[in-house]
Amino acid sequence: MEREETPGRSNIEEVDRRKMDMSKLVAVFSYGGNTKTAAELIAGKEGAKLFEIKAKVPYSVEDVNWRDETSRNVKEQKDSESRPEIEALPDLQGVEEIWIGYPIWWYTHPRIINTFFDSADLNGIKIHLFATSGGSGIQGSFDELKRTYPGLDIEDAKMQ
Repeated sequence: MEREETPGRSNIEEVDRRKMDMSKLVAVFSYGGNTKTAAELIAGKEGAKLFEIKAKVPYSVEDVNWRDETSRNVKEQKDSESRPEIEALPDLQGVEEIWIGYPIWWYTHPRIINTFFDSADLNGIKIHLFATSGGSGIQGSFDELKRTYPGLDIEDAKMQ
């Protein structure tokens, strides 16, 4: 079976190329692994290429402690202008449809998702959002992203 693995890209990007639809991409930011698992399922169902959004400075356990007002996660989520750096962007050449997944942090998407939206050229691409959460929904994130990026075709949002 022929596999694809691109240096500098996520190791979860290995997909059977014969079944891959190059016009579809699943991009995921995952901290604990639940969102990554959901992304893999969506990519398999859609025949899409998979790309992992990675923070240039990886998040530690201390960074995501939402009970600590001084943690990186709390500081970023309180600052709507925060844009954590990401390692790399996916090749969007020929992509017509993208699923963007993330965990819900503080009732919305992690700020690294804004970095992705700001940095990737998503114009003309149909966007589907999906998220995982221990208790919060995705509607607040969907509304915020639609408001922040009105020129983009953000179609829908689903919890996984």
